[in-house]
Amino acid sequence: MKHVTKVHYHSVSKNLDVYFDDDSQAVFSCEFLRVHSPSEVQGHGSGPMKLVLNKQSVGIKNIVPVGHYALRLDFDDGHNSGLFSWSYFEKLQAQQQTLSDEYSARVAEHEQNKNSVPIKFIP
Repeated sequence: MKHVTKVHYHSVSKNLDVYFDDDSQAVFSCEFLRVHSPSEVQGHGSGPMKLVLNKQSVGIKNIVPVGHYALRLDFDDGHNSGLFSWSYFEKLQAQQQTLSDEYSARVAEHEQNKNSVPIKFIP
């Protein structure tokens, strides 16, 4: 497992640079991190992943180390319950494009279906 060695937040571009001990780096937008927050992905229970919308302008207001294994990101929309472990950052790095594509597809499907109302005819 990779370990995170450094993070750098860019408040203007709202990107978080994450550096790993294998000399690799990932750049994550705050929107990507917010909609893939572990508490959203895993849910606060056993339910399915929530579709989080309208986070294009979200930023990070605080980064809090949690032991030697994770970070808690405090987003400026009030969300702060997700712990981003080193292994989760590694997964996000490896699957960033796939996760982004899947999220975009889910948003597009939601937009397409948001105004549809099922009609039930009762004889």
